[in-house]
Amino acid sequence: MGNCQPTIVPYDGFDVVADIKAIRKACKGLGTDEQAIIDILANRSAGQRQEIKQAYFDKYDDELVEVLKSELSGNFEKAILAMLDPAHVYLVKELRRAMKGAGTDEDVLVEILCTSTNSDIAMFKETYFQVHERDLEADIEGDTSGDVRRLLTLLLQGTRDEGYEVDDALAEQDAVSMFEAGEGCFGTDESTLSYILATRNYVQLQATFKAYEQLSGTEILDAIENETSGTLKACYKALVRCAKNPQLYFARRLNAAMKGAGTDEDTLIRLIVCRSEIDLETIKDMYLEKYDVSLKDAICSECGGDFKRLLVAICH
Repeated sequence: MGNCQPTIVPYDGFDVVADIKAIRKACKGLGTDEQAIIDILANRSAGQRQEIKQAYFDKYDDELVEVLKSELSGNFEKAILAMLDPAHVYLVKELRRAMKGAGTDEDVLVEILCTSTNSDIAMFKETYFQVHERDLEADIEGDTSGDVRRLLTLLLQGTRDEGYEVDDALAEQDAVSMFEAGEGCFGTDESTLSYILATRNYVQLQATFKAYEQLSGTEILDAIENETSGTLKACYKALVRCAKNPQLYFARRLNAAMKGAGTDEDTLIRLIVCRSEIDLETIKDMYLEKYDVSLKDAICSECGGDFKRLLVAICH
């Protein structure tokens, strides 16, 4: 949407042979030259990193991922391994991780599914099956319940209108339906709101939110705050924020990952690595505008060592 700038683009002077030799050298002998690994991987596109992986195997008969696993550790290792997966593969691993074992990390499901395009969703379903030999829809149905399950299942249909046309009459009509489903009566009829948020195009939704505010005198996010709770509230807020400004939504997610005690490194890795070739430059602008501190400075104050150096390098 709009004018989105990445921080990583394909490297002009890409020389896969020179890269694999340099990585091989960085991993040989005593100690590892982490900086050399950062300098290469943080300056190559995901496609180029796939070529490096393949060329490394062809030349040395060694899986680069296994070599790096044995050399690196902690969050730095996690982030480097994330960079060696195509983004959609990494994200389906994240979806699986969010649902495996006891409890479900609903925030991860919400972040990934509520911000994806129809083609992303189709790709996730296919890749999830290839990587895990499991059905994504069935797993999400089994791991969630009630209104959240219905909303995520609806999002998994990948039927959002992705045009830029605005139908003002429909915006009015949707605003009335939303008002009647929520504030206008006792209890909240989630199915109406879910359907509208999951299927209308983003510009249409912006018009609907305006109409809603004129009708009710309440901003849509405030209404959601008052009328819903738990994971459903998180889903609705994510969908509304994405319709208004996806890059600001991601800036908020990054800020939340670093706020308070402890840092949510998994979210930092997921967003910084996966948005780097899409809109991370724009997310950085939004972050600075909203929090009055640069994303780079925020990372520097929350993270340390090679992990910090890598994330800062991806942010350029």
